[in-house]
Amino acid sequence: MLQLRCVKGGLRFLAVKRVSVLNAAFQSSQHVEYKPIKKVLVANRGEIATRVFRACTELGIRTVAVYSEQDTGQMHRQKADEAYIIGKGLPPVQAYLNIPDIIKVAKENEVDAVHPGYGFLSERADFAQACTDAGVRFIGPTPEVVRKMGDKVEARAIAISAGVPVVPGTDAPITCITEAKEFSNKYGFPIIFKAAYGGGGRGMRVVRSYEELEENYTRAYSEALSAFGNGALFVEKFIEKPRHIEVQILGDKHGNVIHLYERDCSIQRRHQKVVEIAPAAQLDPQLRDRLTHDSVKLAKQVGYENAGTVEFLVDKHGKHYFIEVNSRLQVEHTVTEEITDVDLVHAQIHVAEGKSLPELGLRQENIRINGCAIQCRVTTEDPARGFQPDTGRIEVFRSGEGMGIRLDSASAFQGAVISPHYDSLLVKVIAHGKDQQVAATKMSRALAEFRIRGVKTNIPFLQNVLNNHQFLHGTVDTQFIDENPDLFNLRPVQNRAQKLLHYLGHVMVNGPTTPIPVKAKPSTIDPVVPPIPMSEPPAGFRDILLREGPEGFAKAIRKHRGLLLMDTTFRDAHQSLLATRVRTHDLKKISPFVSHNFSNLFSLENWGGATFDVAMRFLYECPWRRLQELRELIPNIPFQMLLRGANAVGYTNYPDNAVFKFCEVAKENGMDIFRVFDSLNYLPNMILGMEAAGQAGGVVEAAISYTGDVSDPTRTKYTLDYYVKLAEELVKAGTHILCIKDMAGLLKPKASDMLIRALRDKFPDIPIHVHTHDTAGAGVASMLACAQAGADIVDVAVDSMSGMTSQPSMGALVACTKGTDLDTGIQLEKVFDYSEYWEVARGLYAPFDCTATMKSGNADVYENEIPGGQYTNLHFQAHSMGLGNKFKEVKKAYAEANKLLGDVIKVTPSSKIVGDLAQFMVHNGLSREEVETMADELSFPLSVVEYLQGYVGIPHGGFPEPLRSKVLKDMPRIEGRPGATLPSLDFTKMEEGLKSKYDDITPEDVMSAAMYPKVFEEYKDFSTQFGPVECLNTRLFLDGPKIAEEFEVELERGKTLHIKALALGDLNKAGQREVFFELNGQLRSVLVKDTQAMKEMHFHPKALKDVKGQIGAPMPGKVIDIKVKEGETIEKGQPLCVLSAMKMETLVNSPVSGTVKKIYVKPDMHLEGEDLVLEIE
Repeated sequence: MLQLRCVKGGLRFLAVKRVSVLNAAFQSSQHVEYKPIKKVLVANRGEIATRVFRACTELGIRTVAVYSEQDTGQMHRQKADEAYIIGKGLPPVQAYLNIPDIIKVAKENEVDAVHPGYGFLSERADFAQACTDAGVRFIGPTPEVVRKMGDKVEARAIAISAGVPVVPGTDAPITCITEAKEFSNKYGFPIIFKAAYGGGGRGMRVVRSYEELEENYTRAYSEALSAFGNGALFVEKFIEKPRHIEVQILGDKHGNVIHLYERDCSIQRRHQKVVEIAPAAQLDPQLRDRLTHDSVKLAKQVGYENAGTVEFLVDKHGKHYFIEVNSRLQVEHTVTEEITDVDLVHAQIHVAEGKSLPELGLRQENIRINGCAIQCRVTTEDPARGFQPDTGRIEVFRSGEGMGIRLDSASAFQGAVISPHYDSLLVKVIAHGKDQQVAATKMSRALAEFRIRGVKTNIPFLQNVLNNHQFLHGTVDTQFIDENPDLFNLRPVQNRAQKLLHYLGHVMVNGPTTPIPVKAKPSTIDPVVPPIPMSEPPAGFRDILLREGPEGFAKAIRKHRGLLLMDTTFRDAHQSLLATRVRTHDLKKISPFVSHNFSNLFSLENWGGATFDVAMRFLYECPWRRLQELRELIPNIPFQMLLRGANAVGYTNYPDNAVFKFCEVAKENGMDIFRVFDSLNYLPNMILGMEAAGQAGGVVEAAISYTGDVSDPTRTKYTLDYYVKLAEELVKAGTHILCIKDMAGLLKPKASDMLIRALRDKFPDIPIHVHTHDTAGAGVASMLACAQAGADIVDVAVDSMSGMTSQPSMGALVACTKGTDLDTGIQLEKVFDYSEYWEVARGLYAPFDCTATMKSGNADVYENEIPGGQYTNLHFQAHSMGLGNKFKEVKKAYAEANKLLGDVIKVTPSSKIVGDLAQFMVHNGLSREEVETMADELSFPLSVVEYLQGYVGIPHGGFPEPLRSKVLKDMPRIEGRPGATLPSLDFTKMEEGLKSKYDDITPEDVMSAAMYPKVFEEYKDFSTQFGPVECLNTRLFLDGPKIAEEFEVELERGKTLHIKALALGDLNKAGQREVFFELNGQLRSVLVKDTQAMKEMHFHPKALKDVKGQIGAPMPGKVIDIKVKEGETIEKGQPLCVLSAMKMETLVNSPVSGTVKKIYVKPDMHLEGEDLVLEIE
């Protein structure tokens, strides 16, 4: 803890020490010996060290670099002729503050002069004196002047003596909090603490109230001590909204001092300059004269030599106040060089050699302003998170260049590691033009050319500054950033290529990201799309729908001669055969062929149902984008989706407005026909879905879920009369089309004839549509029977995606009806071409293909009544659990579970309930009788309990008793439609919440989040990390590339990546492997965590985002102070700990109130971003 008590004496003598006034005339009369410099050591790092090395090389001077143990990979040490390590065993910053080591390197290596750069020791008089005492020239002012100017209190006294106006402030550094309170009592708030022995925003804190005083004093003292080795502070009255103008001065050993005009450094954050401009925009010429005159006068007052900067604040009335002298080269010296054509580093070196300014051609009358220059400091900071420093490895670095652009950088290159130990500056970009607007245009263009990946940068923020009207056409002050929150409306960086490399590397190291049911590899052969004409596709039934509306469309369907087909290949077929894993990538490729050759299809079933959540959950695609892209490629064929009534596309109940909104958005995105069903045929749920689809302007196709066998007189629950009466209710409710949804393939030919004929007789004007599965192998026969009995439409899948648990074969139906009254009008040859594409495409999905474990269909479906898709899934599950030889028992248990629940309609989600109960029975070895007897003792699956409570709806014939009462006991029961009592969703609020977390949220995203909040969040997080994986072909997506494999990835039209996988590195100590690629001819590499290895290695735990009480480190850094203890009760906003990164301290506050459960960190511990700091409960 800091000692805040007052200390008598101390540095107070500086306030009363006599101000030395050197006689400039006498000094200029002295003889100054010219001593050429042959070797220069730069006591600094990064870009300023490189800048000096370049100047030395131009002058023929040999260079020496020093570096810390943490900087072995930094570029500045490679730019020098010689490089030596300093500060072994010291913390990173302290290494560069180690004067004895630096002097030792200089002496041992015959160094003539030392250049201090900026920061570190550049304003330390003891360093300048140590150089002089060692016989090494210090490229800067004399030690005495450095001392006077470096101590801002004495510099202030000198300014007063010279008649330069100053801001009210303390006469000496303060030594305790009491003195700060006394000053604030006298001058009032706001006040500002400033480090007495350094600048750059370190140790600088604005205080606006007594409550903030002590904390800010502590933080300012600590920062100053860390950055400059001395925590002394002084206090000033804080000038509100000033311009920060500084004047570049240059003096020599002969008493000459000139100015090189001013720079405007008003655009700052945390008192650190972000953008600098020379000359200052719209500066009154008389004010410019006063500023430059006072600067030269002050410099001559102290006998200033070499380069320096006099800094002023200019208030809104045009009154200027001296604030400090920086007795060194400034970061922003570059803009002065650009507009004056004076190389300041050359001048520094020549002055140190003894040359006079006139000898260098530098006379005040010759210094002219040429145009305007702007400097942007590109830093590894995240503007969206309060400019928090970011650290890590630069994976990609490509800079902006061209006419009028200068880059001053150091370790900005691919592979460079940005550590938390030093300043976050990456590269300085300087633009020069004839005026500020031209310079800003060049800067914007250059920043747009930058590609920096692996760490976040402030480039999007800088681009906003450069496009700001006030910046371009007016003047700015130090509150510019705070008063322009639109600067933080940052355009997201796409970074698509590098993210995709991360994904490919992840798959190469850790295997597929989507769960793989069987150990089979995707085929290496890509399907070939059959030839497609260049013309527009022919008109189809969608043209009728768009022209005549749903009612006219239904009439046209009913009047159509011949049998119409709906193709399920794009949805239900691959849901049944390939675990719903077919990707948009493969659907898009064949879509134009379908559009041109199957325009007479009734519709394509391509959306809704399980495809919606699987797209996000396992394929990491946006289901809405799939719909949009397919609609664009197939404009002529109606699209059909599966709507689970009041459950929309989910597995639970939603508020009514969510269902209505979903249908509205689906229709807007190209959906045409809504097949509405309910898993229990519960009429209230179905009618809600029908109303939602109808209100959205869609075609309503009410679907009756079929079970049982109407041709079997012994099956008395689901009789022909039951289906006809249910159909009557749906027709009364306004359905445009009537559908029979035979999800298990139970319709036998005789039953098909009976059911469809009865419906046709009852409803002669309503189109009838029949859907089935071919699990038993009788699907083609049953669909032909339906067609002959009066059905208008039947469902099929293309041959290579048909049969078994999928739909009947398209080719078979086309061939069997050819030349008859039921002729489909589809060319059989085109079906063969279509089938060939999918036969090869199916090989890409070998890890999900049901034929890996299931070799044929089975007529036992007539007994167990398992729906097609679920039949496949249960088969997979049985084999994955080693129960493949017991699948017969699983199917038997399913039939028993169905009877236990009262013989229910079985389709998602009711089929899942039956399946859960069946697996529960198999796992626990329970018979149907045992379950009934022990029902009040067993812990049933949650889905079963919720079904019995009424959360799914009310089954035909009611709930089974006494099973229901035994299971529920006193648990609540739902009466009526489950979703009727749910409160409406606030979509506006939901959208605002999503936009606060993610970029580019669309209305479609809001609906995805409404349906599947957790799945959507995981999908967005995945996309943020790995980019547009939908651009990858399916084999690469599932299995990744082979070493030495070359391939192309089309990001968008006209933008194609050429990638080659090169090598996979060994495991490093962080549990990572480096994966090497060649991208567009350039070497790229990514670091990938080896998840298996990570399990065997110990790492600091990370804070979980969804656990509110887990507090993570907001940035990488070192723990300076912990302000709470375990068991302590804390309030929201209370300080928890202090972190330091890049010499900037950050206070971590509690986001919640509670009790500190556990602290995971200790002082001096180094943390990575999101490392767990503590837990609050």
